[in-house]
Amino acid sequence: MYKLFFQLVFKRMDPEQAHHLAFRWIRLAARIPVLRTFAAAALAPRYEELRTEAFGLRMHGPFGLAAGFDKNAVAIDGMSMLGFDHVEIGTVTGEPQPGNPKKRLFRLVADRALINRMGFNNEGSAAVAERLAARRPVFRTTVGVNIGKTKTVPEAEAAADYVKSTERLAAHADYLVVNVSSPNTPGLRDLQATEALRPLLTAVREAADRTVTGRRVPLLVKIAPDLADDDIDAVADLAVELGLDGIIATNTTIARDGLGLKSSPALVGETGGLSGAPLKERSLTVLSRLYARVGTRITLVGVGGVENAEDAWQRILAGATLVQGYSAFIYEGPFYARAIHKGLAARLAASPYATLAEAVGAETRKAVQ
Repeated sequence: MYKLFFQLVFKRMDPEQAHHLAFRWIRLAARIPVLRTFAAAALAPRYEELRTEAFGLRMHGPFGLAAGFDKNAVAIDGMSMLGFDHVEIGTVTGEPQPGNPKKRLFRLVADRALINRMGFNNEGSAAVAERLAARRPVFRTTVGVNIGKTKTVPEAEAAADYVKSTERLAAHADYLVVNVSSPNTPGLRDLQATEALRPLLTAVREAADRTVTGRRVPLLVKIAPDLADDDIDAVADLAVELGLDGIIATNTTIARDGLGLKSSPALVGETGGLSGAPLKERSLTVLSRLYARVGTRITLVGVGGVENAEDAWQRILAGATLVQGYSAFIYEGPFYARAIHKGLAARLAASPYATLAEAVGAETRKAVQ
């Protein structure tokens, strides 16, 4: 039914307008007690065998919502109602910003993909921190907070901008993500170079520890799929050295060639980050390489082209403890997370692994032996 609705309604709308409309419906449903109870029962059934622990946090399962959908932390309960085991909000910047000029979001329907050049449009870390502080959760879920650089802040002052957001948001985050991999903020990806990344991550870690004294806020970094293999290894080694809790692989890609894209050249040629099905192979490759490098020393999160349960299962076998989706949610609709959970439970039952944790990295370990 959703696919028919998508073809008749959403496909005919501007992608950003459709996003805001769907977002309003989700938020409205989560505010109505009877409706949200029935919705959660239908869309978020729990599978005991999928319970997951990552960086000291216990979750209903391994599948969560990637950053970018809920930039301002306004629909956490709504997304939990739809079955996501964790919700990563943001990207949030030190200062509020409108993002890039519209039109800035494009659907590549033939490729089940999106191109976005949103540019971190968000209300800023002060407003988001205030909203999180006032939040009274309806559903128990893990909330990640993804932070990025304000566009007008020079690269030399990036660390201070990230620290500002950390000081405001760390107390409200179950885990914190440093985003240095969006292609839509000039100079941001340059921060992935280890000589720039080391002082940045060190400053954020110190700020989180200084701000939150009652617990250790897990810290992750999100990387691009476009990094060369040597750079992936360098980031992995740095993460181990600094004692990071996790790496998220991967963000959107600026690549277009070699992806077998079927959409029109004009659409494919739009600038911005490409996400969705075409990113599947590269994201899986990066994830597997990271796991081969870090093993169980760091928790890995697999994202990029996760359309169904088989994609999520392959991420787990490659080394991901957690898996995230976003673009496929646009195409699959409200039963997206439910289908992935059901399929993961079936695959685990049919596998030689007694637990989901036992399956993490199994295929990568075989390949490197």
